[in-house]
Amino acid sequence: MAVFVQMLPILLMLVLFYLMIFLPEKKRKKKYDEMLTNLNLNDEIMTKGGIMGKIVNVQDEFIILESGPDRARIKLSKNGISYVVKSAETAALNNAE
Repeated sequence: MAVFVQMLPILLMLVLFYLMIFLPEKKRKKKYDEMLTNLNLNDEIMTKGGIMGKIVNVQDEFIILESGPDRARIKLSKNGISYVVKSAETAALNNAE
């Protein structure tokens, strides 16, 4: 019984660590993976390197990004995307109004 009492603070710290670190990270990862699977043509995105552009082609593991005034095209891994700035559906709804 004394061993259990001595181990209790350590076990409580591990449970607290799991609740504070691993669960939120798991939710964030799930949301990020969902965002990557829902990428569409004409979505405006921001890369992890800070490049903004519009998606012109979506492949399994890569996208083709069009950026800049001269419409430079960049082949980019989907994992290089930070977030979607404006989705194509949102842009279409704004233009319809």
